[in-house]
Amino acid sequence: MLFLCFSQMLFRQCNSLIPKIQILERNFSRHFLTQPIRFRSTQHVYACNVRIASLSRAGKVEAARQLFDTMPERDVVSWNAMVTGYWQNRDLKESKMLFDLMPVRNVVSWNSMIAGCVENERVDEAFEYFCNMPRRNTASWNAMISGFVRYGRTEEAGSLFDKMPRRNVISYCAMIDGYARNGKIRQARALFDCMPIRNDVTWTVMISGYVMNGRFEEARELFDRMPDKDVNVIATTVMITGYCKERQIENARSLFEAIQLKDCASFNAMITGYAQNGNGEEALKLHTQMLRGLMKPDHSTLVSVLTACSTLPSLKEGRRTHVIILKRGFDSHLSICNALITMYSKCGGILDSESAFSHLNNPDLVSWNTIIAAFAQHGLYEKAVSFFSKMIMSGCEPDGVTFLGLFSACGHSGMVNESWHWFDSMVKNYKLIPRREHYCCLVDILGRAGQLEKAYDMIKEMPFEPDTGIWGALLSGCCAYSNAELGQLAAEKYFELDPQNSGAYIVLSNIYAAAGMWKEVKRVRGLMKEQGVKKKPAYSWTEIGDKVHFFVGGDVSHPNIEEIRSQLKKMGLQMTRMEDVEEICLAER
Repeated sequence: MLFLCFSQMLFRQCNSLIPKIQILERNFSRHFLTQPIRFRSTQHVYACNVRIASLSRAGKVEAARQLFDTMPERDVVSWNAMVTGYWQNRDLKESKMLFDLMPVRNVVSWNSMIAGCVENERVDEAFEYFCNMPRRNTASWNAMISGFVRYGRTEEAGSLFDKMPRRNVISYCAMIDGYARNGKIRQARALFDCMPIRNDVTWTVMISGYVMNGRFEEARELFDRMPDKDVNVIATTVMITGYCKERQIENARSLFEAIQLKDCASFNAMITGYAQNGNGEEALKLHTQMLRGLMKPDHSTLVSVLTACSTLPSLKEGRRTHVIILKRGFDSHLSICNALITMYSKCGGILDSESAFSHLNNPDLVSWNTIIAAFAQHGLYEKAVSFFSKMIMSGCEPDGVTFLGLFSACGHSGMVNESWHWFDSMVKNYKLIPRREHYCCLVDILGRAGQLEKAYDMIKEMPFEPDTGIWGALLSGCCAYSNAELGQLAAEKYFELDPQNSGAYIVLSNIYAAAGMWKEVKRVRGLMKEQGVKKKPAYSWTEIGDKVHFFVGGDVSHPNIEEIRSQLKKMGLQMTRMEDVEEICLAER
């Protein structure tokens, strides 16, 4: 969030210069394209420097180097532009070589190398450049502090901060963000309080720190005190995210509507909030509103929209979003492809999931785990194992989530022995320590297979206390095989951990009912009433056109309820007539 804030701040400050720069670059481009370049004055050197920077930003670093090499006269700006151009295009090695060849260096040269090393995840090398600098300015200290913060090295950042001869607002913001990212929210607030001058970025970073650390009330208190908060879209967006995390979705929407000039980040925060709170339909509506406003969604928007499609699930909207992804050129973007795999899997399109995976040039661990989980969800054990083998062959090491996918595949296919094989492989071959989730999967697999006593023995031998997930898995197995004695034990353990969950009461009641233990059924229902537990209503849904319709038992609030009842009545009559016809045909035989 800190780097987003800085980007927004710099964008606003530099916005007025953009037209002038564009005119300069256009004039210089026309000059270089139509006639040979003549280097007669410093103006020509300046023109080449502007062109080198422009080509580098466009990713044409070879063309920039060609222009650089043809310059008979270069100044330090020329060298700096080329050095920066290389590391901006992920060629730090060439940046270093050119830096070593520089006849003269200034503080900007050294700062560029520090920034390049940080960008390319070489923070120790960045510190070497920092230590070897003959002269430093405040930007040098800020670049190094921000680099340490970026990679979680807060103590080293703090040590540099204490040694700084002069600090500015960027120095304070970097340290506040660093402390917040590492959970040291008190140190962050102490630094915030002692700042001599604060700007809107400072307030936003501190508010974001509170939200990041789950201290929402303090974030809200600080936001209320913030000057000019009504025009600070970034701070408001942070608060929208905070409200959504607290499941106060209506308050988040009120804040969102109060933003006069909504940007992509504010839409993303609200769409993500709806998707993560199970309100996929509102997320899709907001996405449509965003598109109608001619706003281009970024990869964060599209991931959240795909998540919303998964929660509904809405294959039609998912395919529409996929079209937008293709148009925007995001079809090989890692996080988007991972979201596509999940969306298609949850919407029933497992072949589309496999197709989305095939578009990845270099799938990461998350990608492999996602496709294995997709096959597992559809009960395709062989496919899940096949992709696990491909994953190992590609050199990607599995983690605990990988084996959860394999366990899930075993569970959906009823493969008990195979699940034990993968459990042993996880521990012995890959040295992974099983977590509660792994034991929960094994208990579920054993319960589905009717091996309830074996599942209970495993629970007793676990190296940690079982949670509701594990007792719930055993309880479900007891319900499937009508084991009242073990079911009662599992339910009682579950109630100790979560006495307000209606599902466990219902399952236990069903176990007793199947065994004809009606007194116990009555006792469970009385216990529910005593605890104030109410059964959560189940619902069904259907997708018609562009809208998803939800139906709860006994609910008559749907606007088309009369038409629905009329059609159901007609269907009932037709079914009755079909039954009468079948009876007549059987009688005639």
